[in-house]
Amino acid sequence: MLFVSTSFAQSETIVGVAAGNENFTTLVAAVKAADLVGTLSSEGPFTVFAPVNSAFDALPAGTVESLLKPESKGALTGLLTYHVVAGKYMAGDVVNAIKGNKGAFPIKTVQGGTIILSLNGDKVMLKDEKGNMATVVIADVAASNGVIHAIDTVVMPK
Repeated sequence: MLFVSTSFAQSETIVGVAAGNENFTTLVAAVKAADLVGTLSSEGPFTVFAPVNSAFDALPAGTVESLLKPESKGALTGLLTYHVVAGKYMAGDVVNAIKGNKGAFPIKTVQGGTIILSLNGDKVMLKDEKGNMATVVIADVAASNGVIHAIDTVVMPK
């Protein structure tokens, strides 16, 4: 049974995997509103630092509703692509890159901004361009076109 579910998950794209996970319902709604389903279903590979629902819930009241409006599509697209990196970076790759770069590994996002990856004990941390910190809470969720790492905070570009 485990074998079947594992191979099924890996045959799904990042969007398919996220859509099948109850922790990512807000993210999936946002990806649909931003018309990014096609992009994140393409060959990739991509690494997505995916905020869980509680990360979106922690934003100021009305933020998510405002971002989901059609007139906010540009801002929403920028915010979401700030959570995506070209290439497939498994947790071990991320940890090795951080350790090999004196404890802080800057990585360019699809949006064009930079996220700084670091370690706090055994947890991978993300620092956004505004100084906010997010923690990877679930690593290495495999998809056919990359990998998802769930994070506990929505990171923000400049």
